[in-house]
Amino acid sequence: MSATDGNLDCGRVLDAAPYVLGALEDGDSYREHLEECATCRAEVAQLQPAVDTLPTSVPQVAAPEALRARVLTTVRSEAELLRAAGSGVDQRPRRNARWRMPRVSLAGAGAALAAAVAASVAIAVSLNVTSHERVTVAQVHNLPGTSAALHQVGDRAELVVSGMPEPPLGKVYEVWLRRGSTTVAPTDALFSVTSRGSGSVAVPGNLHGVREVLVTSEPLGGSSHPTSEPVLRVALSA
Repeated sequence: MSATDGNLDCGRVLDAAPYVLGALEDGDSYREHLEECATCRAEVAQLQPAVDTLPTSVPQVAAPEALRARVLTTVRSEAELLRAAGSGVDQRPRRNARWRMPRVSLAGAGAALAAAVAASVAIAVSLNVTSHERVTVAQVHNLPGTSAALHQVGDRAELVVSGMPEPPLGKVYEVWLRRGSTTVAPTDALFSVTSRGSGSVAVPGNLHGVREVLVTSEPLGGSSHPTSEPVLRVALSA
């Protein structure tokens, strides 16, 4: 029985999506695992057709190597986030918040991830060809060895981190926006990082009028108010 049926009898089923996308760091080991695991084989078989259509679903434009690295970093960080959240992520509401995490199956999340990567590649390639990218380095607090920067192209923004420790057990990183001198608003941008400390997350909405983009460590599902001090701050001109 595959993860499509809701059975998570194999802890490595979440590796299927990054594997078919070529983003799994230990692909050879997972390939050997597939020979013995029917659940993961079924998951790979379900996701593979969607991935096979990616080359023909967007215009064939030569993308910069930096773009490829950022897309793969996003795939890996999303896989780590799903693994950290576990099977209960689709049923845990955000406490005292104005939104809830969407209810999706893990198989559906993998397929959606594949589609999202295709869309990201199409949009990002177009942006890199036609627009100028603005990069703002983040201030890092109490995370030695961590670096981060906000990449802005037009109305879109993406926070890219490296050397960042994984959030504590039961936690996730959450992005916040500060528009006034004291007001901090939550976003639905939650992310984790890979075992190597790499990660990226799209910052939602228009950043016009935003003074700071902040990141804190919050309980899984996010918080409506910060429960810890920011570990990253990106100061923006108003």
